[in-house]
Amino acid sequence: MKIDKIVLRKMKMALKTPFTTSFATQTEKHFTIAEVHAGGVIGYGDCSAISLPFYNEETNVTAWHIMRDFLIPMVKQAGTISHPSEVREIFMPVKRNNCAKAAIEGGIWDAFAKQQGISLHQAIGGTRDRVEAGVSIGIQSSPQKLVEVVAGYLEEGYRRIKIKIKPGKDIDYIEALRSTFGDITLMADANSAYSLDDIDFFKRLDRFNLLMIEQPLAHDDIVDHRKLQAAIATPICLDESIASVEDARKAIELGSARIINIKVARVGGITETLLIHDYCQANQIPVWCGGMLDTTVGKAHNIAVATLPNFVYAHDIPPSSRYWHEDFMLPLVEMDADSCVAVPNAPGIGFDINPTLYQRYCYGEETFQF
Repeated sequence: MKIDKIVLRKMKMALKTPFTTSFATQTEKHFTIAEVHAGGVIGYGDCSAISLPFYNEETNVTAWHIMRDFLIPMVKQAGTISHPSEVREIFMPVKRNNCAKAAIEGGIWDAFAKQQGISLHQAIGGTRDRVEAGVSIGIQSSPQKLVEVVAGYLEEGYRRIKIKIKPGKDIDYIEALRSTFGDITLMADANSAYSLDDIDFFKRLDRFNLLMIEQPLAHDDIVDHRKLQAAIATPICLDESIASVEDARKAIELGSARIINIKVARVGGITETLLIHDYCQANQIPVWCGGMLDTTVGKAHNIAVATLPNFVYAHDIPPSSRYWHEDFMLPLVEMDADSCVAVPNAPGIGFDINPTLYQRYCYGEETFQF
């Protein structure tokens, strides 16, 4: 595949409601869309890095710098790309900065699939025609408020509920949900808000029969999660700690987690996602796909990877209406009565730009000719 040019677009969209985690409250999302123009098609990638370096080391500003000054020149220097999986090796000299890598690589994967006339999920070996969506709920002001919010999402048809927690806003919130809704499929995401000093607290959570506890300890930790997992019955799911297949290997060998959340943006793209998926499958560790307040471009890549066989839990791939008043891709992602979203069969990611909205949310762009 010969690339003709890459266009980076600075985008900003307001969230329908603020989204609060243990590290920040977001009211809008800054992101970058990478357009890969090649042989008459355009591939789209989404750089999901947020505006604060609190989830990982990246921000939308630093990611733009890495794409502009390093990744795009590397792709240009490489010349013709036979297959998108080669991009992982091209980017190898750049340490981490995985959201930036995922955006460029994702655009190349999309363009490649479009040139082949096949959907992205077919290009990577996926087989499902729909994937289950769960809902991720930010930290609420009180347990009662959380009960009200969860009731609304259960009414909408969601079958898996994920709540964000942090010290002081945790066990009372979980207890309120169990008391009100019984044995719903429930999990908690701590976003690294706790330490090993909280082992007794996590032992207390065992009685709530949670599906999993996501990333309870430090964002870069694997060793302490091993100690915590050995002390509790609830499965630990690692998120921030897993940035590569090597991280997954070490965590699995140590026994630091029983489940892994794979975010395409966090691990640097689809190729690394495939490597992690395959390694986890070979070692009987189930995976699922997390989200980063994604627009439909990022969501499209998540949908594609979620069709792979070892993605077994409901994913953070909600309908377009979950976070946004309106999105700039068509068709809109919608959820059926079984809490699932359809996998598009059109070539590439299967979604098209709404030109009016695309321009409305864009506040800057730069073109790189090859």
